[in-house]
Amino acid sequence: MKPVIANRFVENPLLRPADVRPSRPGLEVACLLNPGVFEFDNKIWLIIRVAERPKQQPDFISFPILRIGGIEIMEIAINDPHLNATDARILRYKGNDYLTTLSHLRLFCSDDGIHFREAEGYPQLHGEGPLETFGLEDCRVTKIADLYYLTFTAVSPNGVGVGMRTTRDWKIFSDQGMIIPPHNKDCALFDEKINGLYYALHRPSSVDLGGNYIWLAQSPDGVHWGKHRCLIKTRAGHWDSARVGAGAAPVKTKEGWLEIYHGANEKHEYGLGALLLDLHDPSIVLARSDAPIMFPEAPYELTGFFGQVVFTNGHIVKGDELTVYYGAADEVVCAARFSIGEILSSLKR
Repeated sequence: MKPVIANRFVENPLLRPADVRPSRPGLEVACLLNPGVFEFDNKIWLIIRVAERPKQQPDFISFPILRIGGIEIMEIAINDPHLNATDARILRYKGNDYLTTLSHLRLFCSDDGIHFREAEGYPQLHGEGPLETFGLEDCRVTKIADLYYLTFTAVSPNGVGVGMRTTRDWKIFSDQGMIIPPHNKDCALFDEKINGLYYALHRPSSVDLGGNYIWLAQSPDGVHWGKHRCLIKTRAGHWDSARVGAGAAPVKTKEGWLEIYHGANEKHEYGLGALLLDLHDPSIVLARSDAPIMFPEAPYELTGFFGQVVFTNGHIVKGDELTVYYGAADEVVCAARFSIGEILSSLKR
C-alpha cells in the first residue's frame, strides 16, 4: 500500500476568526469550524460554522443561548461550585449541559479556491425553533439535479440531531425540519440516486451500548429516511478507535464510492481516513484506510480552540485531484490537495 500525500496549502490558514465580523454587537467570533463546500455561480463556496460568544470577563464564563425574540447571555462565576468547565466546548451547570459558543452558518466565496470573501446579499443561517436553540453546526452540502441539500447538526437541550434545509439559489431556503432525531450527526447525502433511491451516511451515538459508528440510510424522497444499517465501527488500537463520522458526499470512482471520513482516538486526536463502498450497493464496504491519510501535524492543527484536530465536511473534485477543505484545531479553515488514485491505492481491501 502506497502512502498518501496531503499537500497542505501554503496559504493555510485560509480564514481565521479575526477575518470574520460578529453577527451582532456584544459577541466575538471564537472559532471557525468545518466548512461545507460547493460550486455555484462559477465560484467555490464555503458554508462555514461560525462559533460566537460574548467577550469574556475576568473570573466569569459567559455564553449565549437562542431564545424567542433574541439571544440570552448567561454568566457564571468560575469559582461557582455547581460549574464544571473542564472542556473548552461544553460546560455543565446545575445538572444541565451548555455549549460555550453559539454557532451559525455563513457563506464565503472564492474565484481561485484560496482567497475567500464573505458573500454579499446572501443570508446567514441561524437556529430557528426549539430544536436549534444551541445553534447550527457542521453543514454538509450535496447537489442533486438543481437542488442543494444542506444537512447540519441541530443542537438544543433536547439533544443533537440532523436538520435539513434546501435551496436552489442560496437566498431562499425551505426548512425540512429535523430529518434524523437525537442523538445523531455527521449526515452526508450521496450526490446521485442509486437504484432510484437517495442514500445518506450518518452517525447515531450511544453512551451505554454501541458506539460512535457510521451508518447508512436510504430514502424515497431525500427527506424521510429508513432501512438504517451500521456501515463501519471504531477499531481498538487504531487511529479511529474512539469515534468515526462521515465527511462530505462520497466521490464516485470506477472502483466504488470513495468516502473521506474522520476518526478520533482516546486522546481526542482527529485524523482523516477513507472508505470504499460498492457502486451499486453502498452497504458493502470494499476497503478502508488502515492508517490515516491525514493527521494533525501542522502548528495550526496542533494548537487552537481544541487542538490536535483535522475535520472535514467538504471537498471539490477536479479529475484525479481532491481538494479537501477542513477545520483545524476547531479554530481556523484550511485546505489540502490529494490524489484520488493515491487514496484508492492506499486502502486495505
